[in-house]
Amino acid sequence: MRILLVEDDVILGNATSIYLRNMGYVVDWAKDGKQADLALHNEVYDAVVLDLGLPQMDGLAVLKRLRARKQQTSVIILTARDSVEDRIAGLDLGADDYLVKPIKLVELAARIRAQLRRQHATLSSIIEYPPLSLNTKDRLVTYQNQPFALSPRELSLLETLLVRVGKVVSKESLLENISDWDESIGTNAIEVYMHRLRKKLLSVGIEVRTVRGLGYMLDLPENTPTNPEINQ
Repeated sequence: MRILLVEDDVILGNATSIYLRNMGYVVDWAKDGKQADLALHNEVYDAVVLDLGLPQMDGLAVLKRLRARKQQTSVIILTARDSVEDRIAGLDLGADDYLVKPIKLVELAARIRAQLRRQHATLSSIIEYPPLSLNTKDRLVTYQNQPFALSPRELSLLETLLVRVGKVVSKESLLENISDWDESIGTNAIEVYMHRLRKKLLSVGIEVRTVRGLGYMLDLPENTPTNPEINQ
């Protein structure tokens, strides 16, 4: 899952980005409103954590421009502005949640999970794909109630495929979910990580299908017939 963090406070932004990366998310960190607006215009994110008091462009302007482009990305406002009027303005412009600083990072992570569950229509933090079970909260995959060893990037690839079961996921989309602005990873690297993931999944009877020229997919459980759809 890929998150855009928009925060101009260097100490807070650094701590938040490290925490979320340790939770298994790919995090891009924008330090001003214009940078955030450009990122949201050019890239796809699962969620945005948005400060309001930003240089170059106010956070509410960033949010307004995002919704004007009809983008439905989940937005969590995280700001020091605590008046009722500010809360109403943020929510009316299309924010999905509004949090006032200071806040514990563990709560922020829970709020992000809640938004991602709504976005992907997942009612709990557990995604079942027999015989595996993925706990998105604890970032843990289990097989027969025992830990199933995956590297962080393998886990991110698996999670991306699981929330889009029955749909083709392009290499570009997978790449976005395992790398951020600070990393230089090419699409060829996806093949390397996917080879490793496939080898582990085949050991428990799960096959990741290649749709030539489009990407990869997991079939619906019990081989439910589907018409493959590409998910950019």
